[in-house]
Amino acid sequence: MPATAPSKPAERTPRSAESLSPPDAVDLLRADHREAEELFEKYNAATRDTTRRSIADEVCRALTVHSLLEEEIFYPACRAGGVEAELLDEADTEHATAKALIAQIECGTPAERNWDAKVKVLCAQIEHHVQEEEGEEGIFDQARSAGLDLDALGAEMAARRAELMR
Repeated sequence: MPATAPSKPAERTPRSAESLSPPDAVDLLRADHREAEELFEKYNAATRDTTRRSIADEVCRALTVHSLLEEEIFYPACRAGGVEAELLDEADTEHATAKALIAQIECGTPAERNWDAKVKVLCAQIEHHVQEEEGEEGIFDQARSAGLDLDALGAEMAARRAELMR
């Protein structure tokens, strides 16, 4: 059997590392989702309370910043652009419940009886939230279809993130 030629690497998109423009809003939010997933995986693999605490703090900070970017910039643009209001209302409600869990996690300690359960429930909730945004006909698909200026939104969100991280 003849050897096959190695497959060509996928073509680079305008969002490649060589691109000087910031990621568009959807790409930026997807990257946040991947970061949260990685942090939850690290949390689940951690065995020491100090490590779990540190990772949980990272998760809480990342999700807080992500939520603010969506609530202040992305969701209002989606509403104005005609993205399904029911999906956006559900996302707002999911944010509110995530914020409540985040507050409980931040105020608690790994030694508390339900602390680990709170982190795991937060993880499950975020998984559902990600599916609502990234799934077929989800918020991200609808935002792209609505013709929102995702590049401008991405730049605005990147600037806001820089402010929040100071």
